[in-house]
Amino acid sequence: MITLDKPKVAYMALPKAACTSVKMMLAQAEGHVPDDDPPIGFWHDRYPTRRFRPHRWQQARGHWRFCVIRDPAKRLLSVYTDRVAGRQELRNSRRLKRVPAGLPADPDPDLFFSNLLDYCAHSSAIRHHCLPARLFLGPRLDFDAVYHTGQLPVLARDLGRRSGRTVRTPRANASRFTLDWDDLEPETQEALIPVLEPEYAYFKGYFEPPF
Repeated sequence: MITLDKPKVAYMALPKAACTSVKMMLAQAEGHVPDDDPPIGFWHDRYPTRRFRPHRWQQARGHWRFCVIRDPAKRLLSVYTDRVAGRQELRNSRRLKRVPAGLPADPDPDLFFSNLLDYCAHSSAIRHHCLPARLFLGPRLDFDAVYHTGQLPVLARDLGRRSGRTVRTPRANASRFTLDWDDLEPETQEALIPVLEPEYAYFKGYFEPPF
């Protein structure tokens, strides 16, 4: 959980759910926007994403608490478009370099998602972004406000009202590649259903599964 004292807000960040953009908006709300254009890593160092812990939740009782959520399938697919195809992070995995040739560092989407658990086991960066939403948001969506990733302008308005500052919606960390559920082979989709079903159950009432 990321807490600010002025304004008194608390944000529970969910990886691959516009968290870079939201962190940039928090800096605007605090009035601490750097003069230059820092790399994406700057925002995550300033506002690190942490998993849900009950004691942190209790400490933020007096804050306005919010989160930003994303359709589970789209969130998972973005792990490939951003972290695998875009940043090519698997090439940096020392563990992956030590395993047999069945797990290449530049897999196509079907190969990656058909072996998702193995890739997660060999790359902590990939595993972090694939973890279930409840590990970051808690057992229930018990927030003062829940926004979809498409509602960032509304969040910017609300943060602006609470901070008394101008908060604009940035466009951060956009993938250069696009990937849709229907782009995957039927066998790959079947392999992902057990991964995604608990996520859609967690977000019941917010999203409809594509399968």
